[in-house]
Amino acid sequence: MKHNRVEFVEKKILLDTETTTQELSQYNSATKVPVLQDECLEIWDSLAILEYVSEQYCESSGWPSEPSARAIARSVSAEMHSSFANLRSELPMNCRRQFNPISLSTEAENEVARVKEIWRMCRDQFAVNGQWLFGDYSIADAMFAPIALRFAGYSIPLEEIEKDYVQSVLNQPCIIEWITAAKAEKEIIESEEL
Repeated sequence: MKHNRVEFVEKKILLDTETTTQELSQYNSATKVPVLQDECLEIWDSLAILEYVSEQYCESSGWPSEPSARAIARSVSAEMHSSFANLRSELPMNCRRQFNPISLSTEAENEVARVKEIWRMCRDQFAVNGQWLFGDYSIADAMFAPIALRFAGYSIPLEEIEKDYVQSVLNQPCIIEWITAAKAEKEIIESEEL
């Protein structure tokens, strides 16, 4: 939404506290985040939110316009949405610090390799004229931004294409703003700290 300058008001709910479940129970999201409220409409689930915002506020520009690129963008976004559990577990989201390289399980290493494979394939086939996975910024880039931040924060070894992509994510003004805000937060989720 920030990338496309869609105005919104963010409501901060602290996670993993005594009041989290109570605060989130007012939304039809099974007490998970994110949730988007648009007047009387409530949308939960990150991919559903991205699709809705694309359709309602961005003239459906969230996906590439070319059909084969759009099909692949949807495929990799759905894979990002439903996969990489080991990677997420072993590299908790924490953009406030830089970690020394850590040893990953074989399963997480395989998932890291798969993400790199996706990025290379997308950039090689569809990003001839742009810095994002499909040239222009898309829902796929929003889906993979948290992984790019993890790769940067945990010093995951990257080849040139992957490095360039991670740098594109890190240079994005709304990501810079988001990281700056995260660094100003005082709260810590102990269960997510390494």
